Amino acid sequence: MRTTPSPETAAPVLATQARLPALARPVRQGLWGLGLVALALSISAAVSIGAVSIPLGTVWGVIANRVAPGLVTTDWSAGRAAIVWDIRLPRALLAALVGAGLALVGAVLQSVTRNPLADPHLLGISSGAAFGAILALLHTGMFLGLATVPLLAFLGALGSTALVLSVASFAQATSADRLVLTGVAVSFIVMALANVLIFLGDPRAAHTVVFWMLGGLGLAQWAHLVWPALILAGAAIWFRAVAGSLNAMTIGDETASTLGIPVARFRITCFVVAALVTGVLVAFSGVIGFVGLMIPHIVRLVVGGDNARVLPAAMLVGAIFLVWADIIARTIMRPEDMPIGIVTGLIGGIFFIWLLRRRSRTQ
Repeated sequence: MRTTPSPETAAPVLATQARLPALARPVRQGLWGLGLVALALSISAAVSIGAVSIPLGTVWGVIANRVAPGLVTTDWSAGRAAIVWDIRLPRALLAALVGAGLALVGAVLQSVTRNPLADPHLLGISSGAAFGAILALLHTGMFLGLATVPLLAFLGALGSTALVLSVASFAQATSADRLVLTGVAVSFIVMALANVLIFLGDPRAAHTVVFWMLGGLGLAQWAHLVWPALILAGAAIWFRAVAGSLNAMTIGDETASTLGIPVARFRITCFVVAALVTGVLVAFSGVIGFVGLMIPHIVRLVVGGDNARVLPAAMLVGAIFLVWADIIARTIMRPEDMPIGIVTGLIGGIFFIWLLRRRSRTQ
């Protein structure tokens, strides 16, 4: 008889990384409310801050007037309305979606691999997605319309994931640390192949490829938000439904198997869904590293190791983080936009060093 593991019977190993006890339910609910308010204010700030500063009152007025025409008296120019609604708001929402998605995927990968260093960037998933996106942009053309880049990015992410698992099995590198090393190696190989595609492609389109290599949200449009929003919503619902199984996976394959979980099939399914989310996100944002590595660890320090709480909290914190990272990228070298991948790379690299140091002290 198959039983579904509960957080009480399958306390995750990753929870031992936390130095603070899990918070009481009323406190968590209060933090959730504060987090949602912080996200709304962060998105408002992202729309307000830029080369042309726009007061928050005007930002909220433009949005309210678009949602319910005539609700607010119009006292702003058409140019400012266009900046708010057509340029900055889609970009801020895309940043929130990408941050939430990468944090979700990172938390899941850390659970199914039992490796606190796992994230879509280090495991080569992001590199595979970038390869697919570059292939669509420079060689195949948009033969499926707007869906071409997300589809090929997903196939590239899926192929890279399969390659990582195959190489790890061939090299007998199934331990947690060696799996990450395998992912790094595959990532280098895939990026080398992506560079070959760039070299063979049209030199006049090279500036478009830089967007995918360094990460950026400057091309965000309302039409672009549908795909990441739908895919992320579906993946989040499914991952939340199997949070108990993810908890069991952090203990070990044998324990998870005794609880009725088809370990190999479940792990592959998680990798496929993670590749789908990463591929779609990379298709619209480029390669943005280390978000999936940092955010789950920060969240576990507050909410504990139960994935039923970690996954939604990681999405919320990841969304807030990437919105502010985009603000920094847009303003630190104003009026030029720095690629957001540079900002997350700097912050993530420092966090990675701190995490390695922290792990060495606990071993």
